[in-house]
Amino acid sequence: MIDPDQKQQMEQLEAKIAAAKKAQEPGPRQDEHYSQAQLAWRMVIELVAGLGIGFGMGYGLDFLFGTLPIFMVIFTMLGLAAGVKTMLRSANEIQEKKLAEEADKKDEGA
Repeated sequence: MIDPDQKQQMEQLEAKIAAAKKAQEPGPRQDEHYSQAQLAWRMVIELVAGLGIGFGMGYGLDFLFGTLPIFMVIFTMLGLAAGVKTMLRSANEIQEKKLAEEADKKDEGA
């Protein structure tokens, strides 16, 4: 038979174990947010992709028509413009998300 003192010690021990397990549990999962480095890499990749696609199309047209590298230069510049436009669109998207988050925080705080 278990005496009442041992029973009380067991209950205290079980309470400590439960508290320790609860402290080790992971918190609720939050939405994943992109770090600034990931956003910067995204923008760089968009710019390089625009340049690469423009260069490839221009080189292909030059090869196909047997011309001087005029199409390569033109399409590389067009690719640069497209890449910059895409970067600016991404930057505006990120800025709008941050402004929306700040507005939500202000609404919750008010």
